[in-house]
Amino acid sequence: MKQNFSFIVFFTVFSIFGAFAQEVSEKKADQLFKDRAFIEASAMYESLPPTQNVLQNLADSYFYNAVMDKASDTYEKLFSEFSKDSISEEYLFKYSHSLMGVEKYKKADSILHLYNPSETYNTLELIDSLKNVVPFEYTPTIMHEGSGGDFGIGYFGEKVVFASSRNTKRPIYSWNGRPYLDLYEGTIGDNGRLDNVQLFSEEINTDSHESSPTFTEDGKTMYFNRTAEKRVKVGDHKFASVRLFKAEYVDGEWSNVTELPFSSSDYNTEHPSLSADGKRLYFSSDMPGGFGSLDLYYVDVNEDGSYGYPTNLGSKINTSRREQFPFMTKDSVLYFASDGLKGLGGLDIFSTKFEESEFSDPLNLGATLNSGMDDFAYSLNPEKEMGYFSSNREGSDFLYTFVREDNSNQYVVEGDVIDKVSRDFLPGTKVVLYDMEDNLVGEVTVEEDGHYKFRTKPNTTYRIRAEKDFYVPYEDEFTTGEDGVFYYAIELIMESFVDRIPEVKRRSDGVIYIELENIYFDFDRWNIKPQAANTLNFVVDLLKEYPTMEIEINAHTDSQGTEPYNIHLSSNRAKAAVDYLIKNGISRKRLKFNGYGESRPLVPCGDHCSEIEHSINRRCEFILTK
Repeated sequence: MKQNFSFIVFFTVFSIFGAFAQEVSEKKADQLFKDRAFIEASAMYESLPPTQNVLQNLADSYFYNAVMDKASDTYEKLFSEFSKDSISEEYLFKYSHSLMGVEKYKKADSILHLYNPSETYNTLELIDSLKNVVPFEYTPTIMHEGSGGDFGIGYFGEKVVFASSRNTKRPIYSWNGRPYLDLYEGTIGDNGRLDNVQLFSEEINTDSHESSPTFTEDGKTMYFNRTAEKRVKVGDHKFASVRLFKAEYVDGEWSNVTELPFSSSDYNTEHPSLSADGKRLYFSSDMPGGFGSLDLYYVDVNEDGSYGYPTNLGSKINTSRREQFPFMTKDSVLYFASDGLKGLGGLDIFSTKFEESEFSDPLNLGATLNSGMDDFAYSLNPEKEMGYFSSNREGSDFLYTFVREDNSNQYVVEGDVIDKVSRDFLPGTKVVLYDMEDNLVGEVTVEEDGHYKFRTKPNTTYRIRAEKDFYVPYEDEFTTGEDGVFYYAIELIMESFVDRIPEVKRRSDGVIYIELENIYFDFDRWNIKPQAANTLNFVVDLLKEYPTMEIEINAHTDSQGTEPYNIHLSSNRAKAAVDYLIKNGISRKRLKFNGYGESRPLVPCGDHCSEIEHSINRRCEFILTK
């Protein structure tokens, strides 16, 4: 039978009396450990020689009561003094999480990689990356003073109901040296404090543990979990299973307390949570057939009061470790706690949305809510941006209330601008963001790292555009959501005119030009002949297809005639080509022209040119300027 860590009620070690009323021995300490009397066991192990067995069980006793400084030190001693091959890999997992509990993240990552070599871990990087990804930032406030031992709020009309170990009339739970859990009710003051606390119901509370209450919307039915009073042997261990119960509110009293049919003495069913419409009951269980330890399940609640068959929520949510404390909102967002998904240490709170018949990838809710210790039992007030969760970050379980606000870092689109062929960054690219009414939202010219970043808003459609000289503009459209991920990383892949258009070439001196058939003019004339018009029509089409392209037309003559005459002639020929383009719909702003006369011959033959050489020098060049 897997170990039952169902209540997550870990506490600081208190003074123990009676542990040494009997003779100290490893055998007696082992029996206490086997019986899960971890407080007494740790007190006895502390005085024994540090054998491998003693160190393993001592470290675990600390770990199960969230004394992470002592747990991490003891696991470190275990692995330094004994061969790793002789120690179960399970201790690597607990060692790493005890280190996270004292925020030694780099060392914890290295130990966790030994536990799972197929994964790389960088918790500090995860914490930083989540700042841009999580939908909300949380401001938590502890709800009460005292020594702790309270967790798991359920809504019951204007009141809240939660589990607590504050009832000193109950038997002592040997795991942590505190009274067994009862359900309590109370009200929430304007300051978020817990007021008017009193025992919930004598019909519900027993000398065993009760916790995790959840209620139907009309307040007439509740579900909760209760630990069996007697332990039964399952495999090599005896344990008391946690089971789900239902109760009905009749004439102001809770009655008709019945165990749910899919509970068992052989495994745990716990942490029930009803969907908003009351038609589905979510819970956690280590029943056979799961992915390991505790998984999340649901059953359908039928109109006749019967239940469907338990359905596992699948491998996207469940891991080989613990998944617990589900809470489903009206808009199908499931919150739950897990220590099997990548997190900050211990149980972390995650969210996932159910849409199109499947759950999205779970999202860790980040460091404004989670800590290196156990954070769990998240619930959300459906009318406000506030709710409750539980945590042992102060050394004992406490209830917290929170206010959540939209994450100011999270509504972001960012990415890099790169060349399609070379994959190089493209500094100098202008990236512009528009809303769907073509209003300018932001504009940036990227630097050497090619990176851009814009703030956005939720539930909004945007158009992003990148422009760079001698490149085809890039455009994309995206819509931010209302829940889940609002952080978009869009790589803007730019293609140069040289790579896109066969006729566009780059000379050895870097000049980019359009390679075309030469334009011929009659002697001493500059009117556009039909053959020249065909060439210019290609330029018209090219400029219309690529509206950001701009060109300069440079006309050249041969060396026949005087220099002033040739300058005048070439200028008129260049201007004639420009006028033709303008007449065919090209903006004058995109065009420049120059007449260079005989000053820039391709064949520098001077006064001794052949007719072929003269014809080569008589030319029009189409140079890209943008």
